[in-house]
Amino acid sequence: MSKGIGDRYHQETKYYPEKMSGRGLDWAGKPSLYKEYPEARRIELPEPWPRKEMSLDEALRKRTSVRLYSPQSLSLNDLSYLLWACTGIQRIEQGYEFRTAPSAGALYPIETYLIVNKVEDLEQGLYHYAIKGHLLEELRLDDLGLEIAQAALGQRICYDAAAVFIWTAIFYRSKWKYEQRGYRYIYMDAGHIGENLYLAATSLELGACAVGALFDDELNQLLDVDGEEESAIYMAAVGHPL
Repeated sequence: MSKGIGDRYHQETKYYPEKMSGRGLDWAGKPSLYKEYPEARRIELPEPWPRKEMSLDEALRKRTSVRLYSPQSLSLNDLSYLLWACTGIQRIEQGYEFRTAPSAGALYPIETYLIVNKVEDLEQGLYHYAIKGHLLEELRLDDLGLEIAQAALGQRICYDAAAVFIWTAIFYRSKWKYEQRGYRYIYMDAGHIGENLYLAATSLELGACAVGALFDDELNQLLDVDGEEESAIYMAAVGHPL
């Protein structure tokens, strides 16, 4: 098999003991850990408490990718818990706000967007999860089920699901410290968040299915992000199993 850009990237971002001399960080230029849409209407979410409890062991044994969903709407309470479980603020220590999923250098490059198809007390549309206040920011009201399915290579699960989580990366948050190697950590961070969603959904007896196959440009256009400074990298459908 011929070598491609992925092979070169892996080789060229390796760490070597003899090349690990420290470099100074531009602390004045450190990027913000939070993205906000100040002009958007904000929707308060319920406190993120699960409506039932399940042990971690049981969730691990039951976790599976669910691709068939019922028409039942997701409750706002369940959605609130899922958003928090993915990447919400878990604790504050010495002034730092740590989240439910780990992140290299606690730089948190991942942002969460939401396509709402069927959620109680929410209109269909596109929302952004404002992590710091545990809020939703309303970006666009419309039936986007067909658009999100088309952006996911035509996968019907995104049309049938009650909601679709979309994760973008703001690349400079990681590159500020880790330069080009930061891309490795960004995808690791997204994987941690995706697994949190799977386990939280399982604990609520909901279904989830992660989606890595997507048309980048079409999805970025739907989110109104530039695809360079910020780009969609991962998705997941969520709903009640059929």
